[in-house]
Amino acid sequence: MPKSGSLLQNFPYSLQNHLRTNLKEIGQIEIDELYVGIDRYGRQFIVPVQAKGGKDKHGVVQTNQDIVYCQKKFPALVCRAVSAQFMSNDRIAMFELTVQDGEVKVVEEKHYLLVPSKSITTEDLNGYKLHGG
Repeated sequence: MPKSGSLLQNFPYSLQNHLRTNLKEIGQIEIDELYVGIDRYGRQFIVPVQAKGGKDKHGVVQTNQDIVYCQKKFPALVCRAVSAQFMSNDRIAMFELTVQDGEVKVVEEKHYLLVPSKSITTEDLNGYKLHGG
């Protein structure tokens, strides 16, 4: 599957959190977070986010429901499903997901260490600018 660039660097804005709604074909669904975004080329995105912690696993059903909802509600936007998995030691893994042949597939995976803002130096911030951040 071709890489399409990191979505979370493309100016996302929170649209809704803890969205509960119904789809005729599916019934009630819940999306943890919903973002809209635009990249530097003007492409517009809708980004449903699942957040899982502990032993909770990302499933094909919820990912598929998120994608179907976004395609129906926002047909002109590109849907890019994202999942966050909270791990131990202040780490978080983020995945862009798609459903292919009935299975959840990882398009891209990134790992982050959550740190207090006071731990980020001016040198760190300047270094982020050099890498397109």
